[in-house]
Parts: sequence; C-alpha cells; structure tokens
Amino acid sequence: MNTGIRIFVVLSLFFILPACSKKSLTKVLKSNDIEYKLRMAEKYYADKKYSRAQQIYEDLFPVLRNDPRFEDLYYKYAYCAYYQKDYMNAENLFKGFLDAFSKSQRAAEADYMHAYCFFKQSPKVELDQTNTEKTIGFMQAHINNYPESTKAEEARKIIGECYEKLEVKEFKGAELYYNIGAYRAAAISFTNLLNHYPDSKRTDEYKLMIIRSYYQYANMSVETKQKERFEKVVEEYYDFVDRFPESKLLKDAEKYFNLSKNSLKVINNEQTDKKS
Repeated sequence: MNTGIRIFVVLSLFFILPACSKKSLTKVLKSNDIEYKLRMAEKYYADKKYSRAQQIYEDLFPVLRNDPRFEDLYYKYAYCAYYQKDYMNAENLFKGFLDAFSKSQRAAEADYMHAYCFFKQSPKVELDQTNTEKTIGFMQAHINNYPESTKAEEARKIIGECYEKLEVKEFKGAELYYNIGAYRAAAISFTNLLNHYPDSKRTDEYKLMIIRSYYQYANMSVETKQKERFEKVVEEYYDFVDRFPESKLLKDAEKYFNLSKNSLKVINNEQTDKKS
C-alpha cells in the first residue's frame, strides 16, 4: 500500500468511526427496550465512554426512578460527570446521591467524593479560595460523620494541603503590603498570619516580618510618633526571643532591636536637651 492510499484510509476511519458511534448511540436512545439501554449504558461506562453512558443514564432516570437498580444508575451517573472533569455538576450529583441513599453502603464514598469535587475546583493560590475553604469544611465533616471511612486519612491529608494553600495566600497578601511600603498594614497582616497558623514551620519568619514592618513603620513616622513605635519594635523583639530562642533568625531580629534602641536613645537625648 503506497503512502497516499494509507493516508486516505486513516483519514476515512477518522471521520467514519465517530459517525458510526454517534449513529449507534442514537439507536440506543431511540430504543424502547429498557434492558437494552441499560446494558449499553453499562458497556459504555465500562469502556470509559462516559459522555455516551451519561446520555443513556439521563434517558433512563424517569423510567427507573422507583427501580432497585436506580441507586447504581445514579452512582455511575455522578461518576460520569466526575470522570469528565465536570466537578461542579459532580459535586451536586454526589450530594444528591447521599440525600437519596443515605443508608447505602456507598454513602461514605459519595460523601467523600462530594468533598473531593470541591478540592478539584480549588484554584491557584492567587485566586479566590472559597472552594478550598469548603473542601476543609466538607472533609472535616466526612471524618466526623464517617470515622471508620477508608478515606479518612486521605481527607486529613487534603485538609492539611488546603490549610497550606490558605497560609501561602495570606502570606502573599502580607508580603505585598510590606513590598508597597504599607508597613503598619503589613505588621497587622503578619500578626494575623501568625495567629491563624501557630503550628506553621514559618512562625519565626512571620514574627521577624512583624518586627521588620514595625521598624520600617516607626522609621518613617513623624517625630512625635517615633518613640512609641520604636518601643513597639523592642516589645516585639522580646516576644520573639521568648517564643523562638533557638531560631536561626534571632540575629536578624536583634539587628532591628539594636537599631530601635539606638533610635530611642537619640530621641530621649533630644528630649532631655529640650528640657534643659
């Protein structure tokens, strides 16, 4: 077979096969044979042709609603959406399955998948993290409601990943304040970050940023406000030493402490000179 003929055959198959498949699906959908439809839906599902299986399941919904097989149909229908990465629809379907079949042996799985669909919709750190927060809530609810679930450990891991993402987002916000010179806002944001994630591996880094932010804020302040603001730096430094006596960042914190003490000494001397 020469090259030209081979290309023609390949192109012909490329167009003919989808047309045949579409025709086959149309035939199934037009059929009045429920058992045949269900059998074909199962075949498409097993072959991972989820879009086709989904269409047949939809067609069978009103017919099999009161049939014992409806639970399995609904279960696979939800997965059809999930496997096609239609996570928003899948999330609703798994929730619907749980509402309809709360006593099912698959209830725990559906509950986990409902939460997992939110996790799959969790966006990049820079974007709105509503779905990340919902993931934490629903995963924790899964652990609470199904303590023996085979997915409980995985749910805890995902919760940890979500908290890490939220921590990074909050850090970037605080860092942005610092970078644009909004030092008081930066100090408050890093303080909130430290309070929100007290078990973070970066707590001493956040505390150092609080000290740096307050120092920059004091340094840029009007003279009448500098004393109390340099004193705030000193106060934060002592808190750093109490909390993180072994921190590798201790010397960095000490630098701002010494700068603030020197500034306070100058301010106090100037105030003394004025009085005399």
